[in-house]
Amino acid sequence: MKDPIIYTQLEQIEGPLIALVATLPGIGFGEAVQVADREGRIRHGRVAQLDGDKVTIEVFQGTTGLAKGSQRIRFLGHPITLTVSESIIGRRLNGIGAPIDGGPPLTGTALNINGSPLNPTARAYPHDFIQTGISGIDAMNALVRGQKLPIFSSSGLPHDQLAIQIAQQARIRPDLSKSTAGEKDSEELVVVFAAIGVKHDVAVRFAEEISGRTVSFLNLADDPVMERLLTPRVALTAAEYLAFELGLHVLVILTDMTVYGEALREIATARGDIPSRKGYPGYLYSDLATIFERAGRIKGKPGSITQIPILTMPNNDITHPIPDLTGYITEGQIVLSRDLFRQRVFPPINLPPSLSRLMADGIGQGLTRSDHQPLMEQLYAAYARAEEVRMMTRIVGEGDLSTVDRCYLEFGQCLERSFIAQDLTEDRSIEESLDIGWRALGCLPREELTRLSATMLETYGSLLDEGLDPGLEREKD
Repeated sequence: MKDPIIYTQLEQIEGPLIALVATLPGIGFGEAVQVADREGRIRHGRVAQLDGDKVTIEVFQGTTGLAKGSQRIRFLGHPITLTVSESIIGRRLNGIGAPIDGGPPLTGTALNINGSPLNPTARAYPHDFIQTGISGIDAMNALVRGQKLPIFSSSGLPHDQLAIQIAQQARIRPDLSKSTAGEKDSEELVVVFAAIGVKHDVAVRFAEEISGRTVSFLNLADDPVMERLLTPRVALTAAEYLAFELGLHVLVILTDMTVYGEALREIATARGDIPSRKGYPGYLYSDLATIFERAGRIKGKPGSITQIPILTMPNNDITHPIPDLTGYITEGQIVLSRDLFRQRVFPPINLPPSLSRLMADGIGQGLTRSDHQPLMEQLYAAYARAEEVRMMTRIVGEGDLSTVDRCYLEFGQCLERSFIAQDLTEDRSIEESLDIGWRALGCLPREELTRLSATMLETYGSLLDEGLDPGLEREKD
């Protein structure tokens, strides 16, 4: 058995990396390491690269103060772990899982933060509608239990506030066709919230506004860059324990994955990895997949993990490597609009490019309402026509529009001001969202509602007749 303590001369110090020559056998990639500086202070790290006898170590707390003299390095013989138990619910931790809420140290089982490989045949297909209380998501791009549905945002847009609202309001709506008498109408989710590289004022707001059955991991902007690579993995380790060991339904919110990608690029450059698109390492896709694919359900286990990663698109470019590759791995996207935000519409969800690929498996009779799918299709079709009319108005002017085109202009305004827009604390049920969608369609002549059957038009005709005020303005904080 190897001696875990070695005294060695550091060969190189570069950014958060140190390199040394170690002749000890059995050192493994990803192995946890403790580094003691000249004052005896312990820093944590992990083995990042093995090249013959040369070992490169990533130091989480940074390398400030280390020197190329004799250092005490301890290889722990196991990967980075997180200590978990049921008492972790309600705790606030830093980016590597250490308590920052003044509470006691974590106790329980130590789990590898990289997770355990899962046989694909053991996965259960995602289903069951998750109600977020936000019409633009629930009615148009429904979230399903076990799904990965990212939010694509841009700098300055209110994605942080949207994340807080989802964390506060998310509920699982059970399959009503299979539920028994007296069963609860909805089930609360345990929220695992991971903030990556956030400013201090944003972290304070997260800590104050996200409460209840929540586990928070906060990595601050001035924390070491290495922590950012660990934060989502530590959060998902806690989520896997809660879901697959305790049988709970977990919603994981990761913000901001673009900051994670930039940290990965910085570390990869320091290690000398060959760059690919825009300087990101060639393994960016597989690295993101190791995070996103830790969502889902396992056959025979009641718990589940649903993921909402949030990422900001640099220069609002959806073809940037991070959103581009994220779209390949996940099942859709919610896209936020700067134009709607300028019009004081919250949440500024841009419906045309937004998509939930698993929506059909979580809505309909017994899950939401029988009119959900056709109503969603009609709203999308009508809104696309309204956008076309708006573009035409910029060329020919509103005075030359036909009566029907004017109706579509009114519908577009109704949908944005009354359906997409809602108050910061407004928690709408799916029935309320669908009813508002029907009222918005009241702006259009009945013969334009070609996606809806005569039976549905008769059933919900009273809502069409009520209509909505197209000039409705909502005051935002």
